[in-house]
Amino acid sequence: MKAADRRKQIIEYIAAAKSAVSAGALSEKFGVSRQVIVQDIAILRANGHEVISTSRGYMLDGDSLTTRVFKCRHTLDQLVDEAEIIISGGGRIEDVSVSHRVYGRIAAHLGLTTVTHAEELYRSLKSGASKPLMSVTDGYHYHTVCAESEQKLDAIENALRAAGYLIEI
Repeated sequence: MKAADRRKQIIEYIAAAKSAVSAGALSEKFGVSRQVIVQDIAILRANGHEVISTSRGYMLDGDSLTTRVFKCRHTLDQLVDEAEIIISGGGRIEDVSVSHRVYGRIAAHLGLTTVTHAEELYRSLKSGASKPLMSVTDGYHYHTVCAESEQKLDAIENALRAAGYLIEI
């Protein structure tokens, strides 16, 4: 397979995936080394494809999806429940951010697409090695959420409100 054909197929494969795709998985699928995949991704980005990297792999930027920012508040132990509401409603949690009075906006990319990803994040934060961003703002934080439609975002918003996590802005 020619490199240009492989890159085209890589973009199509990532676009069709419901969650991030690791370089290792792409390497196996296309029968090339992981390093070749990393180089292909760099070339795809240079050619204008908006491929983003997460801790779980590559995905396309959510610009073709509808996006909304939700202000939430909850405890660390409610993190998975909040994520399950969003993900089961058809959303993808792009990031988490806080608005700190001294430091301003602090954000971290998440790219959470499955409840399993949220559970992994929870276990990592619960271990105590790192604290969640919301710990510096007494549980208040923002999530950028992408979904296929405004209707899905409306349903997610209503579910977050019903669970008591949504803070009205």
